[in-house]
Order: sequence, then C-alpha cells, then structure tokens
Amino acid sequence: MKKTTPFKLIALLAISVSIVFTACNKTSSVETPVGMQSVSVLLTDAPGVFDNVFIDIKSVSLLIDTSKDTRRKDTCDWDRIGSSRHAKNDSSLVWQDLGVKAGVYDILKLRNGVDTLLATSTVYKGAIRLIKIELGTSHSLIKDSVSYPLNIPSNEKPYVLIKLKGNEWDEYLPNKSRLWLDFDISRSIVEKNNQFYLKPYIKFFTVKSTAGISGKVTPKEAQAVITVFNNTDTAYALPNHEGFFKIRGLKDGNYAVFVNASNGYADTTIRNVVVSKTKEAQLGLITLKK
Repeated sequence: MKKTTPFKLIALLAISVSIVFTACNKTSSVETPVGMQSVSVLLTDAPGVFDNVFIDIKSVSLLIDTSKDTRRKDTCDWDRIGSSRHAKNDSSLVWQDLGVKAGVYDILKLRNGVDTLLATSTVYKGAIRLIKIELGTSHSLIKDSVSYPLNIPSNEKPYVLIKLKGNEWDEYLPNKSRLWLDFDISRSIVEKNNQFYLKPYIKFFTVKSTAGISGKVTPKEAQAVITVFNNTDTAYALPNHEGFFKIRGLKDGNYAVFVNASNGYADTTIRNVVVSKTKEAQLGLITLKK
C-alpha cells in the first residue's frame, strides 16, 4: 500500500470545504463573488491506541441548500438524499465536490491540537446540509509494529455523512466560514477476534464555540492515555513525545481527567476541571509516580 507522507497529507487537507484543492491563503486574499461563500473544513483527530491508522479517502463533497427558507427542509430524509450524488426533484439542493485528491492518509498524524485543512474553496451561498466523505477499500492500521487490514463491515455504507443545519460554522470574516471535523479513532475502530473493523465516528465543532483542556504528562515511559469525561461527554488524547496533550471540541462544563498509565506507573484522576469556551483549562505538569 502506498502511504502518503505527512507533507502530502498537510497539502491535501489544506482544501477546506470547497470545490478546488487550493491553498487557504489564496481564498483569504480574494474577494468572495456575489452569491458565493468561502468555506474551509479542517480535520483533526481524537486518537486511539495505535501506531498508525491509514484511511483511504476517495472524495469529499458538500450538499448546499440554496433556497431562502432552508428550515423547511429540516424534516427531510438526509440519509436517503445523501446516498445519491443527485438531489432529485429539488433544484435548490446542489452537490459540490471539493476536489480532494484521493489517497491513503494517516489520521493519527492529527492530534493534540494539530489541524489539517481538508478543503477550502468558493461554493454557492446557502446552508450546507451535508458533508459526504466517500471511502475507498485500502484501510489499515499498525499496532505494536504489526500491520492489520482495517475493513468496513459488509452492512456499513462506504461513506460518511455529516448532517448539518447550516448555522454551525464559524464565520470569522464576512462570507468566509470554517468548521472542524473530529475523526474519533477510539470510537471508529472495533476489534473482534483479532480483526479490526472501521465504523467512522466523526463529530464537528468550532473552536470559538467549544472548550478545551491541555496539559503535560511526565515521565514519557509511563505511556499515558488521557480520558476526559463527565455525564454527557467523553474525549481522549495521547500525549506527544514531549508529554503534551490537548483536547478540543468540549462543551462547557465540569470534567474529570483520568490519566491511565503503564509500565508500573500509577493512574491518577484530576476532578472538578471546569472548562469554558472563553478560556482553555490548562492543567500544567502532571507527574506520575510508581
């Protein structure tokens, strides 16, 4: 299997939610035409305990509702509409392909606050109701230095539909919006009888409307896994080689942070961590002991 280098991955994902695979600085310097909007989609990852996870992406496209009253379509069967590349009997629903280069990408390169611009471009003005990511068949993962095929179950569709109402985006400049997609590896990969299956779980968020937690775990040999949770939300992080971790896309609230350690180091839990979209919760240095 041909693997894409991190540099090629960054180039690919620098195409936000648009039509053409173009650099983000190009759209920011050009005035958006009348009746159009510039959109960017950024990809990040909530990691799992693997060395690498390679996902085969064939294409990314948007379904845009250009009608004046998009709320009238809130009860539409978006699963049925998303199963086709054509919006039958409704000329106000327009599919636009983002021109993402098909290839195999290591999703685990995106973690601890790292983003990759998936697509950026100018599309028709309207409410973006669907983001459709079509998947290939060459998925795999590496765990403990051993490579395993990663198969989509036969009863699962070979694509991911992210359903939106159109008002979720961060409009950081007039007619220029962006949205983050969080590919949650820990929930997307299922192991059964030493075989691995891919059931993509992707949620969306904007940085300005959600909260975050960051910190640093030492020593490195503890190989910690971070779980942030409360009664309604759970998120994960793997510290990088320096021990740093960051989790974003959380709702405001009170969380517990569980540090699951290995190699003889004791686990620890930090409780009553208050997070808010107005200020990131910074835990500082967390020192684990045997």
